[in-house]
Amino acid sequence: MIDIQEILNTLPHRYPFLLVDKIIEMEIGKRVVGIKNVTINEPFFQGHFPGRPIMPGVLILEAMAQVAGVMALKTVPPEQVKDKILFFMTIDKAKFRKPVVPGDQIRFEMDVLRMRSNTVSFKGQAVVDGTVTTEAEMMAMIVDRDKPSA
Repeated sequence: MIDIQEILNTLPHRYPFLLVDKIIEMEIGKRVVGIKNVTINEPFFQGHFPGRPIMPGVLILEAMAQVAGVMALKTVPPEQVKDKILFFMTIDKAKFRKPVVPGDQIRFEMDVLRMRSNTVSFKGQAVVDGTVTTEAEMMAMIVDRDKPSA
């Protein structure tokens, strides 16, 4: 298991944009499972939607990417992790099946489709109480944090 402190040491994200609470399973290069506890205190619920709070789908996709990113960055030597960042390249086949609401615990199950050099492709789903809420395929690239993108 990877706790929040190790996630903070791996990902550059911070509140309010860190959307992963812990990693409960990980097989580097194959699969990773992470957890997000959704609370009414999330800042996005103030405007999405007042009176009927629903977690934005794009943030569910972002959380999926962060879970996958923890595993992808674990392929980088530990002394270099602080110098790296993961950039989205593609999001495909995204489907939103059921809303995520305060009180839900999301289980993100991400499987590696392909891993080459500094790019990784994932297929994954977000699950609440055994029901798939969101699914997607995505690709990301590990890059140097201090270099501007072209």
